Amino acid sequence: MPNHATNSIDAPDYQLRVTSAHRADSFNCVAFSPDGALIATASNDFTVRLWEAASGKLVRTLSGHENYVQSVAWSGDGKLLASGSYDKTVRLWEGASGKLLRILKGHQRKVQSVAWSEDGKLLASGSSDNTVRVWEAASGKLVRTLRGHQREVLNVAWLEDGIAAGERFL
Repeated sequence: MPNHATNSIDAPDYQLRVTSAHRADSFNCVAFSPDGALIATASNDFTVRLWEAASGKLVRTLSGHENYVQSVAWSGDGKLLASGSYDKTVRLWEGASGKLLRILKGHQRKVQSVAWSEDGKLLASGSSDNTVRVWEAASGKLVRTLRGHQREVLNVAWLEDGIAAGERFL
């Protein structure tokens, strides 16, 4: 296993740990599992990595994306992890094993953001194709495509009564 350099900053109630295990110069997104035990990171090295939150130890590397991984999000129960990539796909992974469950295809440009509905049945993805797509997690079926943004959709989030999406303003 490669040696991973880490830097830690102690503070009164928490410790911030920065790791350099990803090959590229940065990672793009960090998401804690709902139970706080794992951290998922998305990186320009085309991977998602899972870390023990308490120790910072690398648990596993999820490979398969063919371009930068921009976003990661855990389902509310922590059983699933979604990743969105510049390869125009969303991938669904089993949280416990890291097994790839399905690849969601449909975006015409890079995927910038992914977010789970509260019940974990639906997943939203925002893209540089100016759309938000809503997917059924269990089947991978595209439920709906939300159009109307004038620019790339950088962030998506679920609200009680719908989806919020943010685009780049120039």
